[in-house]
Amino acid sequence: MSGTEPGPAAATDDGDRPDRRSLRRLLAICGAVGLVVLLVAVVAAAVAMAALDRNRTHLVDRLDPAALAAARLDAALLDQETGIRGYALAGQPAFLDPYRQGRADEAQQAATVRALLGPDGVRGDLDAVESAAAQWHATYADPVVAATAARLPLPDAQTGKLAFDRVRASTDTLVRDLSTERAAARAAVDSAAGLVRLVGILVAVFLAVGLAVLLRWLRRVVVRPTERLAAEVREVAGGDVTRHVTVRGPREISALARDVEAMRQALVAETATIEAARVELEEAGRELERSNSDLEQFAYVASHDLQEPLRKVTSFCQLLQRRYGGELDERADQYIEFAVDGAKRMQVLINDLLAFSRVGRTDGKAEVLDAGQILDRAAENLGGALEESGGAITHDPLPHVRAEPALLATVFQNLLGNALKFRGEDPPRVHVSATRDGDRWLLRFADNGLGIEHEYADRIFTIFQRLHGRSVYPGTGIGLAMCRKIVEHHGGSIWLEDTPPPGSTFVVALPVVADDPDGSGADPETPAVPPAPGPQEEAAHV
Repeated sequence: MSGTEPGPAAATDDGDRPDRRSLRRLLAICGAVGLVVLLVAVVAAAVAMAALDRNRTHLVDRLDPAALAAARLDAALLDQETGIRGYALAGQPAFLDPYRQGRADEAQQAATVRALLGPDGVRGDLDAVESAAAQWHATYADPVVAATAARLPLPDAQTGKLAFDRVRASTDTLVRDLSTERAAARAAVDSAAGLVRLVGILVAVFLAVGLAVLLRWLRRVVVRPTERLAAEVREVAGGDVTRHVTVRGPREISALARDVEAMRQALVAETATIEAARVELEEAGRELERSNSDLEQFAYVASHDLQEPLRKVTSFCQLLQRRYGGELDERADQYIEFAVDGAKRMQVLINDLLAFSRVGRTDGKAEVLDAGQILDRAAENLGGALEESGGAITHDPLPHVRAEPALLATVFQNLLGNALKFRGEDPPRVHVSATRDGDRWLLRFADNGLGIEHEYADRIFTIFQRLHGRSVYPGTGIGLAMCRKIVEHHGGSIWLEDTPPPGSTFVVALPVVADDPDGSGADPETPAVPPAPGPQEEAAHV
């Protein structure tokens, strides 16, 4: 399947050729253009704001105070003219106070206007006002004051009127020119404010248009290729692993599409490998079924075809022993005894092999059992061994476990029997306890016997493995191997715990019953404990 897959960079048609544009570069260009436009807008706004500030400062800080000072200058001149006219008519010195105050105000306001105005333009009007006022003072006002004080004839009033008319005319010109400049300054302020508003509107329009263009561009260049890539990936994830992933777009998205395509090809190759492994596994399963069938056939042969001739051999050897025992020489009696003993051991071995091969293959039903009851029944079956050895078996309260009654009794009887058989000089003592470890119960069988070196902890669970000679301790070497097979058949495990001497401790781990997690209650329909194996079976298993 994978041999026909194209490379990651392959394309199905010209429209799927990878786009060489870099998304990062395109975004950098767009950002640079936007930055330049923003800088131009900022500069234009700064220039407009500076012009607005300059014109407003000129209007508020110079022209408006100058116009006010010019109005006060005009009022001061009018006060002088009024004071002179009243003094000339009444001749009383009190009438000169407005004149004198007006002269002081005139000087102050003229200085103010001169300080606020520039060297050109309206300052010439101020010079004309000061010149006309000085001429009026010299030709009329001062002579009137002197003549009135000396009680002399007054100067010609028409001359004074003409001179003061010139003062009024120059003052009007000053005020009019200042009004003109103020109007021009207000127009400049309005123009600068309009420019600021225009720059703001342009910036807002540019941002709106730029954002719309950017979104449209992102949708065309980024969103659509990404959506197409996602759609193709979903098709592959949905099971169509033959679907080629080829998306055109910016360089980054094209690279991502190539990576996804490479992953798809790896998935196709891995799927092909898994499919081949599955075929091999199915073939191995069928082979295992055939092997199991052959094993069942062997068990049948061992239980029928092999045992029948063996029983005949045993029977005739025993018949020879009974009939000719003592009639032949001692060596012949020994040979007959060897033949009978070998036949018996062969029969026990065949029975044990048959029982070992049938563990987990029968239709026995697992039930919730009281482990304490199973242990008591196994101890009863070992009553003869207990009495002979002077041993004792004790146990703590044991939990309820789910198991096949006969198989669990076999495990307990094997472990107890081994503890009684491999004893030391002291009478054997066996104690069974139970502890909870997560979702399993740990049943510990502790004895005070010979003990087992930890280096043999795995070897003792192998079939036919013995640590002592047959002449020292009888047995076939199948008991612990059968215990392990039975416990593992029930979803548990068994091991030798590393404990200090004397004695040894075997641990049987069994799952906690799902509907009785604390092990304190039994199934209402818990069956009676079946009888454990008889003496002949005990000898075979132990």
